[in-house]
Amino acid sequence: MAWDEWEQLKADAQSRPQGGARMQLNHLPDGPGGGSPALPGQTGDLKVSQHGLAKIGSAAHTLYNHLWDKARLSSTSVDSAAGDLTTQGFALGPGLQHVSNRWETQLNSLMDACAQISNHMQATKKIHAGDDAYIQRQTSSIDTLDAGFDERVGKPGDHNPVYASPGSKKN
Repeated sequence: MAWDEWEQLKADAQSRPQGGARMQLNHLPDGPGGGSPALPGQTGDLKVSQHGLAKIGSAAHTLYNHLWDKARLSSTSVDSAAGDLTTQGFALGPGLQHVSNRWETQLNSLMDACAQISNHMQATKKIHAGDDAYIQRQTSSIDTLDAGFDERVGKPGDHNPVYASPGSKKN
């Protein structure tokens, strides 16, 4: 979009009456999935499956590999070209070197982020699998503990024989 066109759009927007339709940038509509925060009771529980975590980690790992294979510049050829252009007096030489250095810095940052995401998803899978197992053990031990406090070990209505006196028969 040309600068003049942008200025014209701004002038058109300012000349419209305030009650009419307006252009608004950088805003999401209100409501579910929109820009305003959800009200209490409208949010759901965060549910993540091991399969979902594995897909995210795998995608990050795949992106890392593609960046490694296809996005890296041959620094020797770029440095050589930049040096040749500089010695020949072209201003493009230092510019090419600057772009090459910047590209490497940004690419390394992106690859580090992909590696961290991939590693984090693997660690998250292991941690949550351990948490799930721990919760299951705790829940099953609570069931066992509850059964020990249940007064009705036998048929409903019968007394628990554990609480009877050794020589007495109480009904």
